[in-house]
Amino acid sequence: MEPLTIVVLASAAFGAGVLNAIAGGGSFLTFPALVFAGVPPIMANATSALAVSPGYLGSTWGFKPELRALPRRLLTQELLVAAAGGVIGALLLLVTPSSVFSNLVPWLLLFATLLFALGPTLTALRTTGHARGEATSLRGWRLVCLMVVCVYGGYFNGGLGILMLAMYGLVGESRLNTTNALKNINSLVLSLLSVATFVWADLIVWREGLLMMACATAGGFMGAKLAKRLPAVWLRALVITTGMVMTAVFFVRT
Repeated sequence: MEPLTIVVLASAAFGAGVLNAIAGGGSFLTFPALVFAGVPPIMANATSALAVSPGYLGSTWGFKPELRALPRRLLTQELLVAAAGGVIGALLLLVTPSSVFSNLVPWLLLFATLLFALGPTLTALRTTGHARGEATSLRGWRLVCLMVVCVYGGYFNGGLGILMLAMYGLVGESRLNTTNALKNINSLVLSLLSVATFVWADLIVWREGLLMMACATAGGFMGAKLAKRLPAVWLRALVITTGMVMTAVFFVRT
């Protein structure tokens, strides 16, 4: 790799680790950086998933008490659904022609950016609904809805956390800490399985991927410290701006 490429990939991965630790949205940095480095879009998507995957483990570890308090049967069902969804999403990516995926990228980035921007609104609507005691007609569709979200996560990781939080609100999960715990562990499982599928399909660019994993992990540690100092609204604005800029760039490229 050329020095400029190394700097771009390392900086993007470090920044992604910081963003994911504070507000999310790290894929808005890692995926475009890999495309800039000359990696084909499908391989860039797969390698980006590898790069940000270590962050899910730390997030899951912080919610051990909430996970232990869940019924074992429910947790097992959700983990199996997350695993299956991650693999299905990854397999869908494998059978998507490169030209089709390249045309989908700006729309996927736009969707993920809008999800991120609407995150607080979706959370507020969920909280308001539960405070009024409103029932949801989707409660019985919990596993089906989770499968749809996990397939999306296995196919394209951007905005996954927000989408999963919104899904849990729609199916009637009112406990915020439990929602975050399930979001993290399901994201971890689907990420591991989708990445394993990408490895099996030889879609990972290993030099770039391992460099970015290391830098993203370092960024995650830094982000945990910065989270106590920087206003979250600043980071959210940065993520949304980055997402919109990357969306515009990819629309121009297609």
